[in-house]
Amino acid sequence: MPGGYSKLDFPDHFDGERFYNPGAPQARGLRDVLRWKLTSRPERSPRFVPDVEPSIAPRSVDGRGADGATLRITLVNHSTVLIQQRGVNILTDPIWSERASPVSWAGPRRRRKPGVAWENLPPIDVVLVSHNHYDHLDLDTIRRLAARGGSRFVVPLGVGRLLRSENIGPVDEMDWGDALPFPRRENAAGFTVHSVPALHFSSRRFADWNRTLWCGYVIECGERLVYFAADTAFGRHFADIREKFGPPHVALLPIGAYKPRWFMAAVHMGPDDAVRAHEILGAKTSIAIHHGTFQLADDGIDTPERELAACAPRDSFLILNNGEFVEFG
Repeated sequence: MPGGYSKLDFPDHFDGERFYNPGAPQARGLRDVLRWKLTSRPERSPRFVPDVEPSIAPRSVDGRGADGATLRITLVNHSTVLIQQRGVNILTDPIWSERASPVSWAGPRRRRKPGVAWENLPPIDVVLVSHNHYDHLDLDTIRRLAARGGSRFVVPLGVGRLLRSENIGPVDEMDWGDALPFPRRENAAGFTVHSVPALHFSSRRFADWNRTLWCGYVIECGERLVYFAADTAFGRHFADIREKFGPPHVALLPIGAYKPRWFMAAVHMGPDDAVRAHEILGAKTSIAIHHGTFQLADDGIDTPERELAACAPRDSFLILNNGEFVEFG
């Protein structure tokens, strides 16, 4: 069975004040943000696309049903994925809000509704938050999950302070290389969450630039591995993850918000990058995330999906609509 990382497996990624991407390009600064905004030519997209058919997820997946599934993955929207396996329900970067923004009256508005209605969301054991950007750490949704009770929140270093300030918990903070075991309990298998590198940045306002960490996660349940890459640029960390854990059974790989490349390449993959990552990881199945719900960059709302469909192996790299799911025996 794969083991956890040691702290020696990665170069330092903290300079005493801020986190950074070791040996890789850093996110662009304020001057380049202004240059992008002043020269941006975003592709036109519909204001709202009414094509989502929400699904109702089971309360749990344990392999004892008629279909014998032991893993079910549902794309809710954007980077929000419901991972259900062996009696455990895990939710990644949850957002049900109308906008990915600190305010309700401005910022990127959703173009598609969530693929699972809030009232149909099953009990959630673990919530994985990859970093503090508004489209990945949506406080309104996190508050609603905390109010339901029964969830444990896993976040990168430094992010726990924000959740605790909202009386949200229990919270576990993880550095790259940390392993967090969840013991077996009645009707649920034991599993381990590993925090792994991503090439990105953090900020909820310019004053806190890179004061908290960003990461991906590997979920190890028995001999099965699910890799949630979250927000990341392309880099050598994909080879490192495969070397340590072996090929994941399922990789959740981001494909959207990648244009213009001069600005976005340091923090976001495009569809072609995601295909390269899929091949390097040796993933049995990859599923596209970070697309189709919010238009966060110059690429259109459905451009990433179209471009991935043109270059990805159809049998092993899946493009799900909000609410669609795939099951594995």
